[in-house]
Amino acid sequence: MNVLLVHAHPERTSVTHQLAEISAEVLKGQHHEVMQSDLYAMDWKAVFDARDFPRRARENRLSFIEESGHAFANGYQTPDVEEEQRKLAVADAVILHFPLWWFSMPAIMKGWVDRIWAYGLAYGYQGAGNTYRYGDGAFAGKRALLAVSVGGPEIDYSPRGINGPLDQLLFPITHGTLFFPGMQVLPTFAVYGAAAIDVEGMAAAAAAWRGRVEGLFEDEPIAFRRQNGGDYPDRHVLGDHIAPDQTGLMAHIVDT
Repeated sequence: MNVLLVHAHPERTSVTHQLAEISAEVLKGQHHEVMQSDLYAMDWKAVFDARDFPRRARENRLSFIEESGHAFANGYQTPDVEEEQRKLAVADAVILHFPLWWFSMPAIMKGWVDRIWAYGLAYGYQGAGNTYRYGDGAFAGKRALLAVSVGGPEIDYSPRGINGPLDQLLFPITHGTLFFPGMQVLPTFAVYGAAAIDVEGMAAAAAAWRGRVEGLFEDEPIAFRRQNGGDYPDRHVLGDHIAPDQTGLMAHIVDT
């Protein structure tokens, strides 16, 4: 299999970098092909702006949807974007390694997504609007996994913890960024207390992470409800018979 590792941390000794190194070691040991995008080392351009469209469809107004679709369809994207899309195209799985900064991914990784998830690829697939999303789309069949380094203690992210449950905080990434274009998303792996982790703590985290990487192609993904699986009769709202007593994010996961 081909696996793309995308990681975002400027410090080489960080927990994020250590987990990425373990990922590469384990996957190569399983004879998978490993591709890496170390965003800070690449000096990745995080800002999605007019410079991403060197040959515009319209000069008088910048419409990101229109220009993204125009660039993707006609081969007018910038070389760095095309290269990352090439990696994604051949990847059977993607692992995103990042620290939790203000309850989300670092800006440089968000910018990677903003620029790579082009119209016609990650959304507006096959020119069919929202027909292919949430379980279907260009990335259908690929697996995805988050490896998140969290500075604070696990109790703050417990079901009644002050920060809120981590799986709900990351829902815009797991369900939105990854499941929207079709990926099968595995449960998130987190290292808590990463800001002050000691040698023993890192060793335990490394051992746990090795097990998760080894199961990348066997572990069960999160059971997100598919748009075209019958749970959303109008492709917008859950049917009245689906989880009738639930609302909010968790209603969109089966049996929660």
